[in-house]
Amino acid sequence: MSVTHDTNPLRLRVLRRVLTSRTCPQCGTGRLFRSWAKLEERCASCGLVYRREPGSMTGSMYSTAVVTEIFAALLIGLAWVLTDWSTAVFIAVAVPLVLVFSALVLPLCQAFWVGIEYLTDVGNGESWIRPR
Repeated sequence: MSVTHDTNPLRLRVLRRVLTSRTCPQCGTGRLFRSWAKLEERCASCGLVYRREPGSMTGSMYSTAVVTEIFAALLIGLAWVLTDWSTAVFIAVAVPLVLVFSALVLPLCQAFWVGIEYLTDVGNGESWIRPR
């Protein structure tokens, strides 16, 4: 039996929970991360399992790569236009910046992907989903 939900407010609520407060997409109470970029297995409050199958976080890996590549492209473009640095100087500055950016954006992409996975399950009418 499928349960119908008004998905627009739910989408906003879920994305706000995972992106700003890093809490469970279902209940908004349990924390997402055990430590930096290390997801909890499940929500301590409602029991939602964050990684339900092998490869479930592949999307977060790809989204981290895409966001980092966009940042790197913007950095290259800005350096090309605004500086007259040599290639060696540019590499010495850009590579650490891109690596730090990638490390900082990783937990955000993981949180985003947990929310996307949850919303997909809501949309599919999974029986174990209990949107709150």
